[in-house]
Amino acid sequence: MDPAGIGPVLDAGVLADLSTGRGDTVVCDVRWYLDGRSGLEAYEAGHLPGAVFVDLDEHLTAEPGPDVGRHPLPSAEAFARSMGELGIAPDETVVAYDDAGGMSAGRLVWMLRVLGQHAALLDGGIGAWAGPLESRTPRRAPVDVPVRPWPERAFVDIGEVAVGAADSVLLDARAPERYRGEVEPVDPRAGHVPGALNAPFAANLVDGRFGPADELAERYRALGVEDAADVVAYCGSGVSACHDLLAMEHAGLGRGRLFVGSWSQWSASDRPIATGGRPG
Repeated sequence: MDPAGIGPVLDAGVLADLSTGRGDTVVCDVRWYLDGRSGLEAYEAGHLPGAVFVDLDEHLTAEPGPDVGRHPLPSAEAFARSMGELGIAPDETVVAYDDAGGMSAGRLVWMLRVLGQHAALLDGGIGAWAGPLESRTPRRAPVDVPVRPWPERAFVDIGEVAVGAADSVLLDARAPERYRGEVEPVDPRAGHVPGALNAPFAANLVDGRFGPADELAERYRALGVEDAADVVAYCGSGVSACHDLLAMEHAGLGRGRLFVGSWSQWSASDRPIATGGRPG
């Protein structure tokens, strides 16, 4: 839990208290769909009161490509500019949600937390909010956001993954069938990075909400995680892997690292792949 008392996962009841008791909490809607549906249209149809729409592709991603993956990290300058245009100041607490258990919203939360900003996922997403939704689009005044360099310790690149990232535990947050290489709906090749263990982000959830912290800790310890500082997580494009990283932090295991290029970068290279249910 950070110094403001905001851990990586927040209950909707706590959000209601924050929203009424503090003026420095910004709620962000980060709905995004792999099948191409519009997150903005979903937002406009109904969102939490006062929520700001954050576009994963526009605000949380640089230009994609085979050499960098589908959702590469934006430059520190670009991210600062996006947050400023959205009216999200660095001294404000951000609570982000989606409608997929935190799959896409976790990317924003992770990015802010590694920069030292207070940020949390709304546990259960939009479905956990008991109050009314609104369809109007709030306009926050732009603010000046200083450029905060990305901390090197928070990320690894494809070269570091290829050499084992200093003997880290490598976790693949994709669904089991994608990990095994049975299906691949998006990327050039099917399978997983040799040596990776499958830790599907969906397994962090019970009925759409994060499981108890002690059970999450037990799940990750079974994968060889004692300290998340020794973990590198990846997924299809560096989005849902943030869910695993936040789950480990929520479970009290500390903070791991993100391979941003993830499978979308690895599978587009000539590097070896593994298939089946074993790390390989």
